[in-house]
Amino acid sequence: MEIVDSGKWIVDSNRRRPRRLLSAIHYPLSTTTWLLLSPWLITLAVFWGYPLLYALYLSFTKYYTLTNRTHWIGFANYTKLARDPIFWQALLNTGIFVIGTIPFTMIFALFFAALLVRVERFQHVYRSALFLPSVTSLVVIALIFTNLYASGGYINTLLKMTGFAYPTRGWLLEPGLALPAIMAMDIWISIGYYAVLFLAAMHNVPKDFYEVAELEGTSKWKQFFTVTLPVIKPTLLFALVLNTIKSFQVFTEIYVMTRGGPLGRTTTLVYQVYANAFESADTMGYACAAAFVLFFIIAVFSVVENKLINHPA
Repeated sequence: MEIVDSGKWIVDSNRRRPRRLLSAIHYPLSTTTWLLLSPWLITLAVFWGYPLLYALYLSFTKYYTLTNRTHWIGFANYTKLARDPIFWQALLNTGIFVIGTIPFTMIFALFFAALLVRVERFQHVYRSALFLPSVTSLVVIALIFTNLYASGGYINTLLKMTGFAYPTRGWLLEPGLALPAIMAMDIWISIGYYAVLFLAAMHNVPKDFYEVAELEGTSKWKQFFTVTLPVIKPTLLFALVLNTIKSFQVFTEIYVMTRGGPLGRTTTLVYQVYANAFESADTMGYACAAAFVLFFIIAVFSVVENKLINHPA
């Protein structure tokens, strides 16, 4: 065997690897393989593919709920969305929710993960305590916070005792405070989940990287930005995209706590889709159109976030 330069060998092997991968992709699957894949493929087609395509069809129709009839109207539902002030209010509320929750959730999750990664004793206890809100029923948490935000709830009682101003009608009944109150609750719920993800990624950072950084005199604070963050970048991307999708689809909190009120200040896109689909007559097609607009928005944000994070420095 001819001995070649290791660096050149690595480059050449990496160049040949995609060819082997493409040849594996184009290799025809056997009948046995298709039979083994068929349960999953059938389930995907019946419970995901067909509903998605049927909803796309309904978005171009007027669907009559009582008679189960459809009438093709083309892009009328999408045109109606563009002129609907309720839709734009829901889009604005959803945008505020996304922008107001994602940065705080990610920053606090990174902060707690950076603290826990250096803790040796009782780390499992702290991790479980931090993760507990994420595995607790969202409906239960929403009902608890509804009572906390009430006019005579613990938050107002505490503010009254300390002499601070507080909304006498309750936080969820004030148009300017209802959405921020729900956002604060959502941040508290989500921090633990993403902190555990970041903590797992930080544990996989090679210790040699930190040793080299310490030999060069790099401070702990600088090591976090020059060593930790670049290594856990894939996890950051996964968490950012996942958090973006979850935030755009916020629904349970709104349904349990405010039902879109007061004055539509907490109506989000998903809640509007639900209200048009199941609480109003003959607006199923309009709800499907709004759902596909939301789908497009989430797809665009996910692609943009992927490009921004993976863009070479």
